[in-house]
Amino acid sequence: MSTTTRTIHATPDAVFDVLADGWSYSQWVVGASRVRDVTDGWPAEGTHIHHSVGAWPLLIDDATTVRSCDRPNHLELTVRAWPSGEGIVRVTCRPNGTDTDVTIEEDATKGPATLIPKPARDLVLDRRNRESLRRLAILAERTATALGRGAL
Repeated sequence: MSTTTRTIHATPDAVFDVLADGWSYSQWVVGASRVRDVTDGWPAEGTHIHHSVGAWPLLIDDATTVRSCDRPNHLELTVRAWPSGEGIVRVTCRPNGTDTDVTIEEDATKGPATLIPKPARDLVLDRRNRESLRRLAILAERTATALGRGAL
């Protein structure tokens, strides 16, 4: 499983505010081009984000499902992007003084992506998740600053 961590200058609650906004998914998740719908109650267990991946006109519609959620500490998802496959993503938020260490753990669980050798798969996922965490930091830090809480 690929593991990528970044320190975000915001509280775990401020970071989780972004995670809990399913409509923001395409703003910070690399590869998600648009969000088509978000199930009421997101991110409760069993809720979905209906998203598209790719670039127009080659968009693939699929969904991400919440496996478990413990706000503001943990969010675990089943992510789908067929025909490449399906995977599990765990996002963990740990307080670090006034900041938050956010870790994304991800791996393919079904489909053609599982055929990629693990070291190569981890390298690709780490690069993607570094950029996703950079984008998540921008959103969380901007939101925290606007609300006057949890950001430098």
